[in-house]
Amino acid sequence: MGSIIILNGSPRAPKSNSKSYSTIFSENCKCKTEYYNISKTNHIELCKKLECFSDALFVFPLYIDSIPVTLLNFLKILEKNPPESKPVISTLVNCGFLEYTQNDVAIKMMKLFCLENGYRFGSVLRIGSGEAILQSPFNVLVKRKIKKLAASIACAKYRTLQTTMPLSPKMFIKGSDIYWTKYGKKNGITKKMMETMNIEK
Repeated sequence: MGSIIILNGSPRAPKSNSKSYSTIFSENCKCKTEYYNISKTNHIELCKKLECFSDALFVFPLYIDSIPVTLLNFLKILEKNPPESKPVISTLVNCGFLEYTQNDVAIKMMKLFCLENGYRFGSVLRIGSGEAILQSPFNVLVKRKIKKLAASIACAKYRTLQTTMPLSPKMFIKGSDIYWTKYGKKNGITKKMMETMNIEK
């Protein structure tokens, strides 16, 4: 049984949903894990750390049908500074869409990186319905799949997994509208303000 480095590629890593997923993974993994946020200043440090692990799990959210720029920038540095002993790379990616298949382009990008740089690609967990699933009664579904992901990597029996809320698109949209309206109100933002393009102002 090897060891796993967990790299959080979310732009808001310290307070991200990806951090929550990473914590669940560590709590359910039977082998040694170490967790790190990818930041603008630790790329070389993380490239060196990869040398010490049999596996690397990249955890990140979907950004515009792609991997976030935080992770993309790190991969560019990793390409130029590869470890001598390369870990197997696995991926946990979540999106705000109900359909977990929306994550497929980002996964293909990770697979392409592995193919072009000599890394073996391991397990995948595709999560749909974004951060809402952890705040709902359906969180048991995602926790169960993360536990299976951890087992697959620990035992080197790599596999592809997926989960999302068992809701119809109509029900999901209705629930999302309620969730974001309440979230906005908590932060002093009205629904009308969220419906404009000037929210950043």
